[in-house]
Amino acid sequence: MTDVSQSPSAAAAPAITIRGVTQRFGDAGSSQSVLALDNVSLEVARGEFVCLLGPSGCGKSTLLNIVGGLIRPSQGEVTVSGRRVDGAPRPDEIAFVFQESTLFPWYTVIENFRIALKFQRVPKAEWDDRAMAALRAVGMAGFSGHYPNQLSVGMRQRVNMARGICVKTGILLMDEPFAALDEQTRMVLGEDLSILLAETGKTIVFVTHSLAEAVFLSDRIVVMTARPGSIKTIIDVGEPHPRSPDFMLEPRFGELRNELYALLRDEIRKTMASQRDPAAARGGA
Repeated sequence: MTDVSQSPSAAAAPAITIRGVTQRFGDAGSSQSVLALDNVSLEVARGEFVCLLGPSGCGKSTLLNIVGGLIRPSQGEVTVSGRRVDGAPRPDEIAFVFQESTLFPWYTVIENFRIALKFQRVPKAEWDDRAMAALRAVGMAGFSGHYPNQLSVGMRQRVNMARGICVKTGILLMDEPFAALDEQTRMVLGEDLSILLAETGKTIVFVTHSLAEAVFLSDRIVVMTARPGSIKTIIDVGEPHPRSPDFMLEPRFGELRNELYALLRDEIRKTMASQRDPAAARGGA
């Protein structure tokens, strides 16, 4: 385990720095106020894969959206590459991959890539080469002319992942991108993502509820408490990328998964108790 506020590479400037971030929705005195995050601090090193893991409603997605500039925190600050995130998206530095497909249904796969690359001001001459290279990396090059509704859910997520990798951002934020997929497809996409991380060196922050997924993908796993979300501890996985499925057969994989379950069990019970007593979930409101 590591200090909750420091990355393993303290000497290098972090890609993402989160300092004292608190997020409350609604006025503090209101009966409807919800304290989602409470004083979260974290550093993410360049090229690092960090998973946010915690019970439902603990603020994982909220924290991801704050880092991406989609939400302005109530308190604290986030910096990306040394520049403060001021509540506005940073498409030149940060790309998102969400659980739901964000492909435009009226455009083909390759046309969706062209739109994303045009938005990032990538020279037009590079569009198709970059798109096809990313699609080949996830085994989807043969479907570049298909429309999203002609693809399965798993295929669309492969395309979403490839699009996030292909754009010129150093940071990729992924919010449960494999949650709607069957276990076998999740495992294959996890392997693809580990390979892409090794090849591109992107910094990835990944929200998941899956213990096995967190262990297989992460360099570090940030374990969060029940709402209001804070960092309970951070676990180092210590396995290089790309990762082989054989890693899941090693004793360390099972030990880490069991450790995560032990850490989260009480937090999940707290979440269940708060659902029976909604007033308790408002963080003192």
